[in-house]
Amino acid sequence: MSQSITDHDFINQLDNLVRDFVKEQLETIMEEERKQFFEVEHPELKQVKNGYYKRSLDTKHGHIDDLAVPRDRHGDFQTELFDPYQRRDQWVGETVTRMYQKGVSTREIGEMIEHMLGSSYSATTVSNITEATVENIEAWQQRPLNKRYSVLYLDGTYLKLRRDDVANEVVYLVIGVNENGYREILGFYVGGQESSLGWKEILIDLYERGAEEVLLGVFDGLPGLETAMKEVYPKADVQRCVVHKIRNALNAVRKKDQTAIAEDLKPIYQASTKEEARKQFNAFKQVWQSKHPKVVKSWEEDLEVLLTFLDYPSSIQRVIYTSNIIERTMKEIKKRTKTMNSLPSERATEKVVYLQVTDYNQRWGERKLRGFASAYQQLQDMFEKRYGKPNNI
Repeated sequence: MSQSITDHDFINQLDNLVRDFVKEQLETIMEEERKQFFEVEHPELKQVKNGYYKRSLDTKHGHIDDLAVPRDRHGDFQTELFDPYQRRDQWVGETVTRMYQKGVSTREIGEMIEHMLGSSYSATTVSNITEATVENIEAWQQRPLNKRYSVLYLDGTYLKLRRDDVANEVVYLVIGVNENGYREILGFYVGGQESSLGWKEILIDLYERGAEEVLLGVFDGLPGLETAMKEVYPKADVQRCVVHKIRNALNAVRKKDQTAIAEDLKPIYQASTKEEARKQFNAFKQVWQSKHPKVVKSWEEDLEVLLTFLDYPSSIQRVIYTSNIIERTMKEIKKRTKTMNSLPSERATEKVVYLQVTDYNQRWGERKLRGFASAYQQLQDMFEKRYGKPNNI
């Protein structure tokens, strides 16, 4: 027991030594800054020293009390180490924001920061630190978009959001693949229940921000979404997600038939041409019409919008016949919020989603989506046929 106490005391002493060393170094740097400011950068200013003022600062090395910050009588000098009213260095803010992004609650973040720094952070303080992202969100949501997008993927997911009480509310998400083959999350929108009217407003927002020319929209079977897409982008094609359609078919049949139906559907969406796909569907219909007429009818009614991908270059067909790309993104966002029973407000939801979205866009901006490089010229020809040549040509 005494050994444990000794170890604990030693660690505390070591922490204190590190903090004292950091404090001493910060004060030395600030003195050099003041000297450089008056003697080298601004010799025309008369240096009238006015001693120091004391302040505290939270750093990655712990909480520092009584930091001596030099000042002059006229207030000309200001250290570059931190802002005048800043009480924590940039590392603390970034750490808090990243923890919040990972789905850690504000209360838990406060406890962790207190453990690291010895400085108490309330849930309100943590929330205020992350509030700095709000202005970034508003600017990001209004940023101009590219004129051309080869593909738009549309999907929505539900998160638990507290207003007067807790309820599931939708987060709409749009991923675009630009004409050079790079994907990017173009926008996200929080609130209410998913609807075709909601999607229409989102598509109008994308159009007004500059995304005027789109070749293809990929999404699941939400009623009215295809109509909304066509109203905003009348020259765009529509691709119904094949994977969603298969899942729906399997959910509608007995378990003993699921494997056989899944196998018999494969030749339809693995066909290389629409003509071949239609032949394969007719074969599927002959086998299953009497036993599962509703499944057959559903596929027959949607067959053309399920086969749109076959009109596009073969190198990208496996990327555009399903909305899996956006589904994986949605799952990751939900995973980040799994530790929270509910999000305390719409703004809190936007913070979490925005931080995740910007991470994705940064990663995706470094490489093209598979198959789009080799399909570039064919897609350009499709743009030109529908929308004409770009104005700069």
